[in-house]
Amino acid sequence: MKTVIQRVSKASVTIHKKKVAEIETGLLILLGIVPEDTQEDIDFLVRKIANLRIFNDENNVMNNSLLNINGEAIVVSQFTLHAATKKGNRPSYIKAAKPEIAIPLYEDFIKTLEKKLNKKVQTGTFGADMKVELLNDGPVTIIIDSKNKE
Repeated sequence: MKTVIQRVSKASVTIHKKKVAEIETGLLILLGIVPEDTQEDIDFLVRKIANLRIFNDENNVMNNSLLNINGEAIVVSQFTLHAATKKGNRPSYIKAAKPEIAIPLYEDFIKTLEKKLNKKVQTGTFGADMKVELLNDGPVTIIIDSKNKE
């Protein structure tokens, strides 16, 4: 699993001109899934994301996590995170999991994150054409790949 995490002042997801998700201070999480992903990948990413100290404390130092600030989250499925761009100019998405594998993992990721945060996590709709708006705070953008735990 690969995630792009953006610290936001606000974010929203719109589908067919209808806003389906909207948060204030928190994280916008783009989630890409490959067929080899398991619950272990979900648990690693959820633990890392919830505890990542990327929110400012009273001294304007990044010492607080999403848990510390009781922040909100939006999770958006993003198969293009696994684009292969080595050959040519047209990305290949062959590494991305097919919906029959990806949807259950996507749903489990959301449930696991909700349990960790002890609150509802907002989402886009898997496979939908979504318009994602955000105000990146910082900017702070972090990429975490569960297969590359550096």
